[in-house]
Amino acid sequence: MALSLSFTVSHADTPDYAALYESHSSSVVTVYTTGINRGSRKSQRGLGSGVLIENDRVITAAHVINTAQTIEVHFKDGTIVPAVVMASMESSDIALLRLLKTHPDPVVAELADSDNTRVGEPVFIIGSPFGISQTLSVGHLSGRLERGMLAGGTPIEFLQTDTAINTGNSGGPMFNVRGEVIGIVSFILTKSGGFDGIGFATSSNTAREALLNSSGLLAGFEGIVMNEDLTRLLNLPEAGLLLQRIVPGSTAEKAGLRAGTIPAKIGNLELMLGGDVIVEIDGLVCVNPHDFEALRNKTALDEENTYSLRIYRNGQEMNLIAGAPMTDILHEVVSNGAERIEQTTK
Repeated sequence: MALSLSFTVSHADTPDYAALYESHSSSVVTVYTTGINRGSRKSQRGLGSGVLIENDRVITAAHVINTAQTIEVHFKDGTIVPAVVMASMESSDIALLRLLKTHPDPVVAELADSDNTRVGEPVFIIGSPFGISQTLSVGHLSGRLERGMLAGGTPIEFLQTDTAINTGNSGGPMFNVRGEVIGIVSFILTKSGGFDGIGFATSSNTAREALLNSSGLLAGFEGIVMNEDLTRLLNLPEAGLLLQRIVPGSTAEKAGLRAGTIPAKIGNLELMLGGDVIVEIDGLVCVNPHDFEALRNKTALDEENTYSLRIYRNGQEMNLIAGAPMTDILHEVVSNGAERIEQTTK
């Protein structure tokens, strides 16, 4: 005898999107930029979305502001506030803006623990697709994507969704049904040029750790964890973290770490070659994105202490010993002991 299953859908379980929109839409902003097109060198205007997470702090997408010379943040009630970039992480496509004055009656959104939202749960996005501000779209969390990259010492995770995303939504918040931000809209996969049902948002946990919580060395670089093929291609005896970018003035820069300078594409992977490859930090290996979860909790990795790194630079193994703010001395030691360089860090 066949087993028949029936399900009853309760309207009480359906999220009240009208109420959620009414209570949370004022935390969502439209971000207008002016800048110079990198190719044509002509002036251009840009458009994106963002979300207010503190009275004077807005999170948006890095690609919205990465060529901006001026930034204006437009609130739902028509208030317009100029802003400047505090931090930008291109690999995770997130940026933090500081408002030059605060809104007189700010509505601040809360960043959720994105790990607590399950695939299949309903979500909604508010943003400015095609410049139409304060637009609501609804859908579900469809999946999770990791690319083996790190920013601010945390593995980068993207949340997949079937919620409609179009030009202008970038940088806007993805909310769960409790009205908490679980992601920042980043990109779509499309064949038509419009939304084809697959969009991605940087997870709120990635945004929080990369922009707000990281300190010391781990706040200072972005990198990609090398797979076996990339390790072999670069002719290195072991895998590690290939540095892509170094934040100016960070502890990573003061430690003498060097970022990549040569753009390359290997398969579908776009990256910068020529940078240092970190294989160990204070004895902890760096061959897996989640190795850095232990490093983030290691108290030695800040500007108050000395720490050691084992790296490869131009194919040669080296040790860096950095920190010690009382002496402000950086020691670079080639592994065979043949050369020792000392310089004062600023």
